[in-house]
Amino acid sequence: MIQDKPPLDPHPLSEYVAWAGSRNREPLLGVLKEKLPKDPANVLELASGSGMHINYFAPHFEHLHFHPSDKDREVFDNIKKLSIDHKNDNIADPVHLDLTDPETWFNPGNEDSFAAIFCINIFQVAPISIADRMMECASLLLQEGGFLLIYGPFQVEGTFTTDSNKEFHQTLSSAGVSEWGLKDVVDLKKVAERHGLELKEQINMPANNFSLIFGRKD
Repeated sequence: MIQDKPPLDPHPLSEYVAWAGSRNREPLLGVLKEKLPKDPANVLELASGSGMHINYFAPHFEHLHFHPSDKDREVFDNIKKLSIDHKNDNIADPVHLDLTDPETWFNPGNEDSFAAIFCINIFQVAPISIADRMMECASLLLQEGGFLLIYGPFQVEGTFTTDSNKEFHQTLSSAGVSEWGLKDVVDLKKVAERHGLELKEQINMPANNFSLIFGRKD
């Protein structure tokens, strides 16, 4: 039975976020199985929220050590509870990482600490300025050859790729919060370039979403 769509609510512990997360986790797992390193390495999740994604992915990569992070400490207990419930011993305790505060960026490690960084479904509600800070943070924390994966729905060169994405954007915009709405891949590419990164791959995903993979410029 397909779960009815709950009312829009971006809070990381909301029913809406849980519903959206359950829809995208399997396709995302497929991308990660292709892209994540085959040798032991550290992987960072930005804006982990409830921890649903990192706890779903971790058992499939026993050779990797996953690091959840979020700016909101209120979600930490939920992340740790899921890790315990799922017996995921390759997930570190969550750390406070606020992309607007560079002093927090090294909480999960030192420069060049991570083979991969991923962030799921935040740019519907986050301002484009967060993308700038995310790219800057990734440029510091990624190892040589590492990548940043950003997943979600986006505009492409000022257009909506589907009517449903246009409707979703209009729904977000109608909430009256200035930063809510689908961002444009072009704008993410621009801010990436400021920090020595470039879009390496744009992968079409189910439900009209994209996996955007950024890495250091060749």
